[in-house]
Amino acid sequence: MTETSRSTRDADWPRRYASRLFYSDALVVAATLTIYGLLALEQLSQPVAWPSGPTIPYWVFLILLGVVWLLSLDVIDTRDRHMIGQGITEYRRIVNATVIVFALVIVVAFFARIEIARSIFVIALPIGVAALVFSRWLWRLWLRRRQRRGSYVYRAVVVGERSKIAHIARQIERAPDSGYVLIGALTQGGHGMVGQLPVLGDFADAGSAVEQAGADTLIVTGSDELDPQTMRRLGWEMADRDVNWVVAPTVTDVAGPRIHSRPVAGLPLVHIDFPTLEGYKRVSKRAFDLFGSALLLVLLSPLMLVTAVAIRVDGSGPVFYRQTRVGRGGREFGMLKFRSMVANADDQLASLLDVQGTTNRPLFKVTDDPRITRVGYFIRKHSIDELPQLVNVFLGEMSLVGPRPQRAAEVALYDDDAHRRMLVKPGMSGLWQVSGRSKLSWEDSIRLDLYYVENWSFTQDIQILFRTIKAVVVPGETAH
Repeated sequence: MTETSRSTRDADWPRRYASRLFYSDALVVAATLTIYGLLALEQLSQPVAWPSGPTIPYWVFLILLGVVWLLSLDVIDTRDRHMIGQGITEYRRIVNATVIVFALVIVVAFFARIEIARSIFVIALPIGVAALVFSRWLWRLWLRRRQRRGSYVYRAVVVGERSKIAHIARQIERAPDSGYVLIGALTQGGHGMVGQLPVLGDFADAGSAVEQAGADTLIVTGSDELDPQTMRRLGWEMADRDVNWVVAPTVTDVAGPRIHSRPVAGLPLVHIDFPTLEGYKRVSKRAFDLFGSALLLVLLSPLMLVTAVAIRVDGSGPVFYRQTRVGRGGREFGMLKFRSMVANADDQLASLLDVQGTTNRPLFKVTDDPRITRVGYFIRKHSIDELPQLVNVFLGEMSLVGPRPQRAAEVALYDDDAHRRMLVKPGMSGLWQVSGRSKLSWEDSIRLDLYYVENWSFTQDIQILFRTIKAVVVPGETAH
């Protein structure tokens, strides 16, 4: 196989991946309607009929529903090349497509006076949504694994000013499963390196440089030399070569649902929404926290009782440990944990940090902490020591999901940007916990917390909770 045909095949991966999603969706829809049919055998024996209309067997109606369902998933672009593997946005479109189909069935049945069993909405709708989202999640894991190995990726060249190219490169390198592999840059002067990227040429060399590098994507950043006429010519060159044309603004850490593109007078203006956690959103998040924490306290009470007994047997000292943390708006509260250290652990902290040389750094951590007890090692490894924080959530001092709760001494080291993380309640779990936990640097921890605050959504909270379960089942180093 020649280099050209190989790169062409690699660039065609979105179409091949989308075709696999189609067959997967078809299988899920067929399985969902089959399961419904098995659970509603009596209903299958009844035909679907309406006044002055033909009578059709119920199984024919289910087949028609399945076809419309698959068409809806396609019309709402759940398999669009720009959407596949995008997580929350992809899942939201699947839910919207499914709800629209069943809402359409209700409307048609009402106006045509068709008798349709309500069980199809009670059984098929939730099973179908859950199964489709779960299958897409499995496909997303499959895709990410291959992207980490260098396949199923866009091979991209970045064009623009050196500083902006370096910025884009840093952001993409932070996400190894972004789906993009940067192989070079085009900038004024056309020589040297931009960070780790080799400069392939000047702006005028874009067409030949992309071909020689085997790239399938051109990412355009800002540059004074890239005037509208030059940009248009670049676009034409990429169109002639069937190369993806991507414009990257220097605004970062913005989630997809906040971005809206709107053409105005021939200009592709990008609107960015600023999410607010007020009104019904705050009420719904609080209701979810209240119900979730109460339910978890009841379900996990046996485990918490066993843990309390083990701590008491392991040595002297209280079962619970209460530490002052800073919450929403800078208000302090007492965060509860199972005690995992010796009774006088706080008295030893300053001397241990001084020996370690990290007294003046945020995220106070002691490497190989000698204060941790035998039981403490176990409950930390499995995050059991954090279960009493469910009480903080129930009382409204914390949330199930939110930024990492920090000490007042850490907050004193904040810059102006970091203070924005206190716009919401701290959480038992958050992006920091499912993205590296205490292995994260201070800068990455703050960046993830700010990303959560700036891009809050209820869907994101649910996704983080599922990722938290995975992090606890496969325990790593715990953040405290």
